[in-house]
Amino acid sequence: MNFRLLYFASLADRAGRAEETRESAADTPRALYAEVASLHGFAFDRERLRVAVNGAFVGWDHALADRDEVVFLPPVSGG
Repeated sequence: MNFRLLYFASLADRAGRAEETRESAADTPRALYAEVASLHGFAFDRERLRVAVNGAFVGWDHALADRDEVVFLPPVSGG
């Protein structure tokens, strides 16, 4: 399957890009994050992130489909 991945804040910094298209056999956000975390060296544990698929927040075991847009959102601080 092919996915459009969007990264924000420190994840984008670490990946060196804000988005990428990735071919993967991952069938859940959990599996896909494990793959890209290993590839890009993401330091965040999955429990600290939110995940959205096609614009809606979902759980880590949500079934992915070909051409889904997947967003991994790290914690942010502001002031």
